[in-house]
Amino acid sequence: SAGLTEEQKEFQKVALDFAAKEMAPYMAEWDEKEIFPVETMRKAAQLGFGGIYVKPDVGGSGLSRLDTSIIFEALSTGCTSTTAYMSIHNMCVWMIDTFGNEEQRRRFCPSLCSMERFASYCLTEPGSGSDAASLLTSAQRKGDTYVLNGSKAFISGGGDTDVYVVMCRTGGPGPKGISCLVLEKGTPGLSFGKKEKKVGWNSQPTRAVIFEDCVVPVGNRLGAEGQGFSIAMKGLNGGRINIASCSLGAAHASVLLAQGHLTVRKQFGEPLANNQYLQFRLAEMATRLVAARLMVRNAARALQEEREDAAVLCSMAKLFATDECFTICNQALQMHGGYGYLKDYAVQQFVRDIRVHQILEG
Repeated sequence: SAGLTEEQKEFQKVALDFAAKEMAPYMAEWDEKEIFPVETMRKAAQLGFGGIYVKPDVGGSGLSRLDTSIIFEALSTGCTSTTAYMSIHNMCVWMIDTFGNEEQRRRFCPSLCSMERFASYCLTEPGSGSDAASLLTSAQRKGDTYVLNGSKAFISGGGDTDVYVVMCRTGGPGPKGISCLVLEKGTPGLSFGKKEKKVGWNSQPTRAVIFEDCVVPVGNRLGAEGQGFSIAMKGLNGGRINIASCSLGAAHASVLLAQGHLTVRKQFGEPLANNQYLQFRLAEMATRLVAARLMVRNAARALQEEREDAAVLCSMAKLFATDECFTICNQALQMHGGYGYLKDYAVQQFVRDIRVHQILEG
């Protein structure tokens, strides 16, 4: 909490308490049984965590990007997978709040901020991952509607969520031909693939989202035609910070778990904590964690201030933090020895859950 205001320290404490009481005791069960913990997330929404950086007039908390990073880092110490989904949900609500008109904001945001309804972000396709501008899902304009066809891959919450923020092609090739539509579950022609079996992130379902002649009102388009790629990228700037923050929380928890294990585990007649090599490694892990945290918080401030270098700093912070934090978690597992490989020990779940942060969210 170094360098934080009193108000930010209070947000952090509320989120850490929630993580310790409402998430950490159930983290292993949610992972094992692949439970999407809807009621727990709704409890988090009552604390204002359903629309953290959404404007208050539609139910949001109206907090800054730095506040948001602090909250997601704290929540992630309790369950990284669940917090990562919440960060994606928050990004979707922010996109509707920021780029939607008044009617769209009032129709969608209040029920999303309360997490009465949940949202999914639909950008990635089977053939377009990093090259998002090459997406093929198309929306043909017919009068006051669009007819949507195509499919999206690796969609967090897919099938279990209620609102889908979809990037689709309304014009020619390249980024300028992409628009953003909001679909609701139950739209005829909207269907889902099988639930994917994943290494981690098991407390959130992942499915393909399929559109077959889905008729969507033009009134569900966010922004102007052709603005979709810009909206998607602006959403991802925040998404990168959010996912990096989730990595920080996992690494923080893993450092504490390793420290605790070294204190109680005895080898060669004394606690492992007395071993200087392991002391050095733990010090290095803590150093990497603090360095990554400073980068993420610096990028969050730049994004909040709408600085010119914000997008670059968000990308750098996401790259650095997700790599460093995975290394920290992996080293924490190593320090547990064989115990670290058992599912009775939480450290292995942090390793599995944050591995994907190096792949997704830009």
